[in-house]
Amino acid sequence: MQRVPAPLDSRFSMSRLAMGLWRLADWGYSPARLVSLTEELLELGITTFDLADIYGDYRCEALYGEALGLAPGLREKMEVVTKCGIKLCGEGNDYRLNHYDSSAQHVTASVESSLRKLGTDYIDLLLLHRPDPLMHADTLADALQGLLDAGKIRAVGVSNFLPHQFELLQSRLKAPLLVNQIEVSPLHSAPMFDGQLDFCQRERVLPMAWSPFGGGELFTGTSEAALRVQACMEQLAPELGMEPRQLALAWLLRHPSNMVPVLGSGKVERLKAAAKAVAADMPLEAWFMLLRASRGRDVD
Repeated sequence: MQRVPAPLDSRFSMSRLAMGLWRLADWGYSPARLVSLTEELLELGITTFDLADIYGDYRCEALYGEALGLAPGLREKMEVVTKCGIKLCGEGNDYRLNHYDSSAQHVTASVESSLRKLGTDYIDLLLLHRPDPLMHADTLADALQGLLDAGKIRAVGVSNFLPHQFELLQSRLKAPLLVNQIEVSPLHSAPMFDGQLDFCQRERVLPMAWSPFGGGELFTGTSEAALRVQACMEQLAPELGMEPRQLALAWLLRHPSNMVPVLGSGKVERLKAAAKAVAADMPLEAWFMLLRASRGRDVD
């Protein structure tokens, strides 16, 4: 599978598709089965694994860390991405409500916790999970730079940041922000028109696309947009020899921003089918047919 190098740092790259582990706690997989899943993904060329401290009520990192502990040799074959900056109410804390915390103290503590849970001494890519209206860019940048200098994280980026929020943090941070993980799918094409993906291209930032299938709505949704896209994919699938999931991914991969879709299924057969989209050819008119279905109108 193709690699996607970070234009701003030649030392960092990702696989063309990433494996999202936010539902890991729901799969009920044993550590041994997670090792097997990881090995199969690596064979497919999917080497980037996406996590967050809060996933699975703070359990997913530890669950995946157990698996990596069974097969230590896997760690050097992958890129571990994790996120921090959100505090969720739940067992084990006394938060009164869900809230953001981008303080230097919390970010540093979150990274230390992630390292312990994952059983590793470095994180390949740390993302700030959401933009925080109380973000102190100077102190946050100092904390991130300190984590980079200490080798606890090897690269840094953001998630769900708008261009002006990205620019604020980057203006204080010596190291480049390499990634912005945002929602993009055939049901959410707004980032192609509201400046988010244009900004990524201009600044040479890699976008990661979360929820590339619209949380399943792309296949089972009943909204007008979902029904339009489903009908379009049913028409295109036999013409192009692709399954709907492959069509959706090929549509995203055709975009010049070089985005990395984050897959969310724990089923190997679905992942194998998805991987075939990397080599698929999405003709220009087919791409615009899906765009028309997504937006409900022709281009102007």
